[in-house]
Amino acid sequence: MTRASGTDGVGGVQPPTPWQPAAEHGIERAENDARLSAELASVIAGARRRAVRDGDRQVDTAHLLHSLLESDPEARAAAGDGPQTARLLGYLVQRSIGYGLRWQSAVEDSGAVPVVTGAAGLSPLAAAALEHACARAARHGGPARGADLLAALVVDRKARAVEVLERAGVEPPEVLARLDGRSGLPHESVRGGEAGP
Repeated sequence: MTRASGTDGVGGVQPPTPWQPAAEHGIERAENDARLSAELASVIAGARRRAVRDGDRQVDTAHLLHSLLESDPEARAAAGDGPQTARLLGYLVQRSIGYGLRWQSAVEDSGAVPVVTGAAGLSPLAAAALEHACARAARHGGPARGADLLAALVVDRKARAVEVLERAGVEPPEVLARLDGRSGLPHESVRGGEAGP
């Protein structure tokens, strides 16, 4: 078999860039992580489909939030009442035509690194949120659920999910308090300069 010009010998698949190693930020790895419930793995798959459909090269925390709110009743309830959730979903739907346009040329984390071409992976903050969700789930002795991911998404003020929540009038510390009240876990503080209540 001859090697096609311009490929790496494995069907045109390009090697990962140094800042996004496949082992750390691979979306396929996340979808098959045994630490996640089947429902949460489905949320991640939905976020990947949304990112691909939107032409985004990475699944960021806003994609995860959108998929989570669409499929997880507990996450929707923790995000607020009916009108708040409707407003929140409205903002998420508009990401490709509104304020989210500036996200298309930046990686969710520093904003300084251009988007990589190739298969969609996880942004650094999305990967960190999934790890945080798994650690939180380990404290309640089960696989990570939607509530664990939502709690992980709201603790970092730099996350796009937090920006969307705040634009919709949803306060991340209140979401976290509602989630922690249901789980019985100790309350976590919001990272990024503000402490939780």
